[in-house]
Amino acid sequence: MRSWVESANGPSADFPLSNLPYGVFSRTAGPKDVRRVGVAIGDFVLDIAEAWAELVPSEPMLGYELFDEPSLNPFLAEGRVVWDFVRNQLQSWLSAGCPVLRDNTALRERAMIPLSQVELHMPIEIGNYTDFYASEYHATNVGSMFRPDNPLLPNWKNLPVGYHGRASSIVVSGTDVIRPCGQTKSDDAERPSFGPSRLLDYELEVGFVTGPGNEPGQRIPIEDAANHIFGLVLVNDWSARDMQKWEYQPLGPFLAKSFATTISPWVVPLDALLPYRVATERQPDDPKALPYLDGAWDWGLDLRLQVALQTVEMRRQGMPPAVITDTNFKHMYWNICHQLAHQTCNGCNVQPGDLYASGTVSGPEKESRGCLLERCWRGTEPLELPSGEKRAFLADGDEVTITGWCGGEGQGAERIGFGACTGTVLPAIVDA
Repeated sequence: MRSWVESANGPSADFPLSNLPYGVFSRTAGPKDVRRVGVAIGDFVLDIAEAWAELVPSEPMLGYELFDEPSLNPFLAEGRVVWDFVRNQLQSWLSAGCPVLRDNTALRERAMIPLSQVELHMPIEIGNYTDFYASEYHATNVGSMFRPDNPLLPNWKNLPVGYHGRASSIVVSGTDVIRPCGQTKSDDAERPSFGPSRLLDYELEVGFVTGPGNEPGQRIPIEDAANHIFGLVLVNDWSARDMQKWEYQPLGPFLAKSFATTISPWVVPLDALLPYRVATERQPDDPKALPYLDGAWDWGLDLRLQVALQTVEMRRQGMPPAVITDTNFKHMYWNICHQLAHQTCNGCNVQPGDLYASGTVSGPEKESRGCLLERCWRGTEPLELPSGEKRAFLADGDEVTITGWCGGEGQGAERIGFGACTGTVLPAIVDA
């Protein structure tokens, strides 16, 4: 699929015509409180409301007002019929042979804005946030550190383990993250102490965003789960490991996770990812899934993911970020459909704009481990960076950037990029 937007064509373009990720933007030259829904195409953002008002003024299904909004939530609530209709319309306008927008100079100048001239905002209003623990490699590695003889607990291969996270502290890429304070206790200390976390970590994750959802008491069947998933984002679930170690028993993560979670600004629609579906990884001796989870096994996703780290010293020396994790989302034991079906099996209601994160994405090799806790094996094997520095956990000033893409050069398919999910660690506020 080729577009008349030349920057959208080619093997290295993150946002080709077959992608069209949705986001919320404001113009850097205008008031920041005027936010609208757009799609990325090449090096541009298409202001959907601006184009829709002129090109589809009498469409009975929906009007431009749906996109003249500060979040995607009203659009998400419409469901798959409307999602498909809008996507087809946008792809038609932006395709190489369609003149309606390409040859309308006045409209094109109003509606097509260079990415360099916009600020990207939170794409959704997140009412509910669930974080899963769905990578067998990650769960086995972490379990081996604390329970060498029993790394996976009995429930792990029978259900997608998860917990309800904190929606209010989810921030968009580019937002700085303040090092959290809390209680920690070293093994040789008699009592806990309060202060800044010393073992701050990133967690490489992928999240999905839901649409209309279900009524309380109803379930979303595994075979219908994909119809309730609008699209995917990149997620950094920042974690204070020393706080987590002290607080997690018996109810799991709390303050060690709730201070910040970063997501990418672009929501890649599920339709753009259909060519990259793969079988979900299973072994012959794994337990058979219970009936409500026994399906959608073809909803693994061949999505390559990387984490890059740039320290203050690296920036001072003009060094580029160093890639410290290189992995793939296809390694997940429980896929996105399993996660949503399990979330609702008890009648829990899902709402438009809910966020569900995968848990740390790790693979079989050391370089494919999705957090520093694993990568540096509890700090015993620190990373050596190009600047000569070492890292076992994050230092103040470190910038962490997650990127992801499907296909691309050498993979025989068009590249579908997710953009970047970036955050920089700021010092703790100790006198608050």
